[in-house]
Amino acid sequence: MIVGMYPYLVTNGNGQEAVKFYEAALDAQVLSVQTFGDMPDNPEHPTPPEAKNLVLNAHLKVGNTDLMLSDNFPGQPYQLGSQVTIALTLNDAKKAEEVFNKLQDGGQVIMALQETFWSPLYGQLTDKFGVTWQVSTLGSDSQ
Repeated sequence: MIVGMYPYLVTNGNGQEAVKFYEAALDAQVLSVQTFGDMPDNPEHPTPPEAKNLVLNAHLKVGNTDLMLSDNFPGQPYQLGSQVTIALTLNDAKKAEEVFNKLQDGGQVIMALQETFWSPLYGQLTDKFGVTWQVSTLGSDSQ
């Protein structure tokens, strides 16, 4: 079952500034900010020094609405118009796979569904209408 859907902003290296801006402009409450430097070390894919302080994920509360934000990873293309995505959170892996597969019909997978350190199943895709979706499942301790 889908348990949440919210806007997800992607910034081009100025995520920390964007968090402060939206906090002030929208009277947002900053619930959390994780940087790429906070990720667990992976010797096969070390985090470059220039990415350590970039925003991996920020969670802001604007009224009753969740707003998420992250920086684009250095070296990855950044295209104006792609800075707003939609994040879906599901509480069931089978349903997440079903939704992901339906959304990818006629679209393009950016990141196949896979386990990450923040989600048992997470993936990204752009649907046939050009909308980018982030699909994630809640961990057993988050339900």
